[in-house]
Amino acid sequence: MNQTTLPTPSHHFKRLLQVDKIRHPRDFVGLPPAFWQAHSGRVCLEIGAGKGKHALQFATAHPDHQLIAIERTQEKFAAMAKLALQADLPNLQVIHADAIAWSVFALPPDSLSKVFILYPNPEPHNPNQRWLNMPFFEFLLSRVQADGHIVLASNVAPYINEAEDKAVNVWQLPTTRQLVPTDSQRTHFEIKYLARGQTCWQLEMVKPTGYVTRFDEVV
Repeated sequence: MNQTTLPTPSHHFKRLLQVDKIRHPRDFVGLPPAFWQAHSGRVCLEIGAGKGKHALQFATAHPDHQLIAIERTQEKFAAMAKLALQADLPNLQVIHADAIAWSVFALPPDSLSKVFILYPNPEPHNPNQRWLNMPFFEFLLSRVQADGHIVLASNVAPYINEAEDKAVNVWQLPTTRQLVPTDSQRTHFEIKYLARGQTCWQLEMVKPTGYVTRFDEVV
């Protein structure tokens, strides 16, 4: 486990997300202030939720938490929405949108207790689009509450190695790296990779109390 001894601002990342240049999502639907007030400290976010396998598992297992599951791809979102409708889970909100644009317009500061990014595209030809290499990651941290967690999983060793390095040395986050159990079944990708005998890893990053971003006052 690698961790900092003191909370450190995110200013080690030199680039800054230009929130004023983010386009408003088409057909944008946010969540009312009453939602955030009623569930303060118990709202989680899944980015790239796919067909919703993990989202439904998590919402079922944690009825005391609200999960917002975002998927951009129409086909995958439609599959997730169908399953969510059948499951009728009051603590699961499914959103069809680009996660960056939706988050910028919809998430209040310090509103998330946990964020899941499970098996994202490793962007082999465009490393600047990897989550911990993007200015958006600082904005996302501003939306995570103190002691909140960000969970990132991947089967690509260079990707997880780079993400761990950035989490610790750039974003200054206490970070734990673990092997994903071989019987884990959180996503369709995870099931496929483990069935092939591939190794999967998980990073769990914690936002320390007192951590500072340049978006803390942006509402």
